[in-house]
Amino acid sequence: MLKKILTVFGRASLLKTHMLCQHKAFKITMYMQSMICLLGQQSVFESGSKMLKKLLGLSVSAKQIQRVSEWYGGQIDPLIQSNHIQFIPQLPVPKVQDEFTYTMMDGSMLCTVEKEKWKEVKLARIFHGSQNIGIQKNRNYIARSVYISHVGSIAGFFPKLERHLALLKRSKKVFIGDGAKWIWKWVEDNYPGAIQILDYYHAIEKIELLAKLYFTQEVKKKEWLDLQKELLFDNQVLEVIQNIRNIRSNKKEVKEVKNNAINYYLENEDRMMYKTFREMGLLIGSGPIESAHRNIIQQRLKLSGQKWSISGAQSIINLRCYEQSGEWKLIENLIKLAA
Repeated sequence: MLKKILTVFGRASLLKTHMLCQHKAFKITMYMQSMICLLGQQSVFESGSKMLKKLLGLSVSAKQIQRVSEWYGGQIDPLIQSNHIQFIPQLPVPKVQDEFTYTMMDGSMLCTVEKEKWKEVKLARIFHGSQNIGIQKNRNYIARSVYISHVGSIAGFFPKLERHLALLKRSKKVFIGDGAKWIWKWVEDNYPGAIQILDYYHAIEKIELLAKLYFTQEVKKKEWLDLQKELLFDNQVLEVIQNIRNIRSNKKEVKEVKNNAINYYLENEDRMMYKTFREMGLLIGSGPIESAHRNIIQQRLKLSGQKWSISGAQSIINLRCYEQSGEWKLIENLIKLAA
């Protein structure tokens, strides 16, 4: 029956039929539904209701804003899973064949109403190297990114991310992460030719903690740390590992931190060639994904006292990802399709 529908009506008609079958009678204009979704992803639903009243004199309850926002946000994942490319945010086509495209991933915890109260939210940020624009000394601005997020396991997150990456055929892929094994295993299995970079600041956190626990004199601590950072910047990871081994202490905490640092560096040695990466003009830090977590997840979904259902959180995060990706027109197209 599905094949027959596809043949007679085509894929676009089937999508519209699917949307109409699920669509609730909101009895609100398309423009207002778009405004409601925009407000719902931007601020708490009660604030959105007050804003509409003050700005437009319209009485729309917080509950209605929640219903409309979560319904449209909830349509996004099925569309991506069905590979409806017209609803998948895309970066501009790279201007040059060998342009680097960065993918950064990270996770944070979200408070939910589920039995297991805290759930991990995984977020990815994709952008071309040419979109990383310097605006001041030691300060850059990324003009355009695409964001992908999933509340739950990597089994749900990676298929979403792969559908976005599949659209980037002309660029060289660079993955920057904090050392989480789930990231690197997936990259190695699916993109074996990609460049993998361990975030520099996560790397130095290991030696900073060790130095803090081991050295009692501030001057010696600073001298040792400065040397290790210089060596890391010069591709001398093995020498840093040896310098860590040379530290001798009977304190249990120092031994544990020391061994953790050694193992961490050994596992990520090839991802710590920072001199080589910088000479290639590549970023070596994961600051962009950490700021994305603050902007997309924390500013809206981690406010005081908030608890989310999994589906509600995913819907609002989806809307925020589209808005932050500069692709709100896709949400408007979705609303038109359901009208």
